[in-house]
Amino acid sequence: MRVALVNNFFPPRAGGSAHLTEGLARGLAARGVDVLVVTASHDGAPEREMRDNYEVERIPSRSIPKSSLTMRFDVNFTLSPRNVRRVVTRLDRFRPDVIHQHGQFFDLTFVSSFYAGARGVPTALSVHTRLEHTNSVYNALLAAGDATIVRAVLARSRPHFVVMDRQMHDYIVRRYGAPESRLVSIPVGVDPKRQSAQGDDVRRRLGLGHRPIVLSLGHVIAVRDRLALVESMPQLVEKRPDVAVVVVGIVYDDRFIRRARELGVDGHLVVAGGVGKEEVPDYLAAADVEAHDLQGFGLGTASLESMAAGVPVVASVRDDNFVGFRLRSGQDLVLVPERDPAALASAILELLDDPAYAQRVARGGRELIERSFTLDAVTDRHLDLYSRLVGTSAATEGG
Repeated sequence: MRVALVNNFFPPRAGGSAHLTEGLARGLAARGVDVLVVTASHDGAPEREMRDNYEVERIPSRSIPKSSLTMRFDVNFTLSPRNVRRVVTRLDRFRPDVIHQHGQFFDLTFVSSFYAGARGVPTALSVHTRLEHTNSVYNALLAAGDATIVRAVLARSRPHFVVMDRQMHDYIVRRYGAPESRLVSIPVGVDPKRQSAQGDDVRRRLGLGHRPIVLSLGHVIAVRDRLALVESMPQLVEKRPDVAVVVVGIVYDDRFIRRARELGVDGHLVVAGGVGKEEVPDYLAAADVEAHDLQGFGLGTASLESMAAGVPVVASVRDDNFVGFRLRSGQDLVLVPERDPAALASAILELLDDPAYAQRVARGGRELIERSFTLDAVTDRHLDLYSRLVGTSAATEGG
């Protein structure tokens, strides 16, 4: 089988969808699948390379200006007549049996959708980000774009949607009118293998010694703005004067820093900025608690990676966030209401003050990952989906 994975984001670009695409490419190649990754250029990475027995083709791109509409996020786009020809030529040479797109609003998804429609190639689409905004005006603009541009493009390839959680399921049905027959529930996959990590090095480098660390892992954007976490800090500091909140990720929205100054807790806030993927295990090894999914937008890859590493996670998500089972607060992780800094502080303090409880939650979180979210299991489920798509396509052609 020949599978083309299409995603504007791919390492060395950091991010949940980038790392999932990388892990999926590696896992599929290990199973004997011919894999081509088509992505946007980034930070001087080679235009073509072989990685773990799969090919990567990076298309020249340019970054659009950061704005409030894009939540200050840097997005690289490739769209030009020359690049369209390059993508089509590369896909024609590869001759994919299946195209798996990551991200519904990227131009590489648009190009590959038209390609798939013209060539009769079945497609799968993983929607990693809901086009929703905390600003009502921007939210309306994004909804309009979803209903017109994105929906029209997706109609060309009629993809099967890979649904990562219940909120994404509802979003896809509402925005794109997808029937249940074209929805396939496959969660995000992470690698639960224990990695050699140097938590003491992180503590020493940040000058934190043996202080309790509340880690907040992931890029800071409007839907993960850390404001609730900062507003919980006065209560945290009052009870645990030595506590440190360490934010790891590129800061696209710095309101939380200003708010920390207003509350007089900025001395307990450490902003580490973006770090390489290889450094993340060290920060997790240094952490006592992790908290960043605090606005009801679902449980992201960074939270799952924290659970896999045995770090107790506090989050504001629905207990039915995933299809097929419910999250158990106090067992898999600790669930708190959205926009409730007092409840958030209480949950964090309980974990810091009761090591046995923290260990139970950490153990439960890791067991949940091993049951439902291993990259191996997720790769197998994707491969099963591809096989069904190829079989259906062949049967249609034969009929």
